[in-house]
Amino acid sequence: MESQVSTQPRRPFKSGEMAVHPAHGVGEMVGVEQRDLGGHPAQVYVIKIIDTGLKVMVPVDAAERVGLRPVMKKREADKIIDILRAPEVAVDVQPWNRRFRAYTEMLKSGLPAEIAKVLRDMYRLKFDKDLSFGERRLLDQARSLLIQELALAKKVTRATIETEIQEIFSA
Repeated sequence: MESQVSTQPRRPFKSGEMAVHPAHGVGEMVGVEQRDLGGHPAQVYVIKIIDTGLKVMVPVDAAERVGLRPVMKKREADKIIDILRAPEVAVDVQPWNRRFRAYTEMLKSGLPAEIAKVLRDMYRLKFDKDLSFGERRLLDQARSLLIQELALAKKVTRATIETEIQEIFSA
């Protein structure tokens, strides 16, 4: 797994800016609020997740550790599309439960390249067999985490990205 550890601290997010939460996907930065966390005052980012409308709070000083990051650039989005087109399979360990665990860890990483591999492999698996409930959940989660961000990065609609992904997997 490629690491995205930067040596310099990331500049703070601004209100109205889009950010990606590894577990929830793309959200709009609503602002920074002062909150009491375990008896200690703390500054928290308030993020409204686009797909669900969920309001997520992330302590400003823990944002990097949590994996909060800016939306990828267009060049990165193009690389993600290339990953979706790639013929290889990311996880080929046998028993399904080990494979499921590996894919779950890839999603948890929050890294777009890893999420794209899960999406690609689940789509391919879907053509070979009916997906189990857990596999369908992985597919849906990977799709929802990636599509919104790709659409923003490439400055196109979600429908355009969904069509592009359908075309990749129907070829």
